[in-house]
This record gives sequence, structure tokens and C-alpha cells, in this order.
Amino acid sequence: MNTLAKLHADIDQRVDCIRAEYPDWLCRSGCEGCCHRLAEIPQLTAAEWDLLREGLSQLPEASQHSIRQNVIALTEQQSRPIVCPMLNQESGTCRVYLYRPTACRTYGFYVQRDKGLYCNDIEAQVASSALDNVVWGNQDAIDQRLKSTGETRELTAWFSGWKISVGNDSLYPNCLDTPVSR
Repeated sequence: MNTLAKLHADIDQRVDCIRAEYPDWLCRSGCEGCCHRLAEIPQLTAAEWDLLREGLSQLPEASQHSIRQNVIALTEQQSRPIVCPMLNQESGTCRVYLYRPTACRTYGFYVQRDKGLYCNDIEAQVASSALDNVVWGNQDAIDQRLKSTGETRELTAWFSGWKISVGNDSLYPNCLDTPVSR
């Protein structure tokens, strides 16, 4: 098992423990609040990008095109918060859920010791003492382990070299370039 797969397995184990104790945990299908309110463009390591690219390659051409358009819009957007380009806004689901970055896997279940929880809904439950017994995952330890999985770049930078393929043809030679005629 590679380093990223082991890290994801460890994250899944912590998340499963929290969900077992709190079956009504807010972070589940139907809650895409964090995907709508990203404070900045996500940072991914090379290994995370490889995994994400694998998931992208399995999507239908229309979904790949939609994500491409979302990434282009994201590179031009100056205001915050931003919406994750992988989010299917019609269904409220992640189009690459099984291939999502580590930050998406830990959000809502892990905290940094010197920072807050970020999710207003979870913070409200913490304030009301509903989550007093939660053993949160340590985000700082995750970040430290993640460093060993390759260089880190913004999601949009990784996308700058992504090719959308249809069969053996490259539909877009470069994600952030204009389409070529077919």
C-alpha cells in the first residue's frame, strides 16, 4: 500500500470511529456546505493529483468538460469563498468522491490545534456541548504525513497540464487552453 493509500485508510478509520459514535454526524451525503465555501484554491500534492486525475479520466466527456470550465472560471475569480470545481451543483455531490484529495476526506473530522473547526454547523454543535466527547483527528499530523507524497501545487496549477481525452483523441490539448477543432 502506497503512502497516500495508507494515509487515506487511516483517515477512513478515524472518520468511521466518529460516525459510529455519532450516527447523525453532519458530514455525509447531502451536506456539501464546505464544497460551496472554500476559502482558497485547494493545495494538492503530486500523489493526490495522480489519484484525482485517475478519477477524472473515468468521468464522461461532458463531466470532464464541465470541470474544465469550472477550473477556468476559478482561475479568473478574485472573490472568496469559491466553489469546488469537482462539485456537481445539480446533485450536490462530488464527481470524483473516491478520488478526492485528503483535505476533503478530513474536513469536519479533523482539526488543527491552533485553528478552529471552520464548519459553522459543527461549531454550533460544539458550542452547544453536543460533541464534547468527540476524539477529533489531528490535522497537523495528517499534513506532516502528506508532505512525503510529492510537491504541492494549487489545484488550478495541476489542471494546467491536464488533458481531457475521448478514446485515443485529445479533445483539449491543455485544460486551460481553448478547445481544438475536431
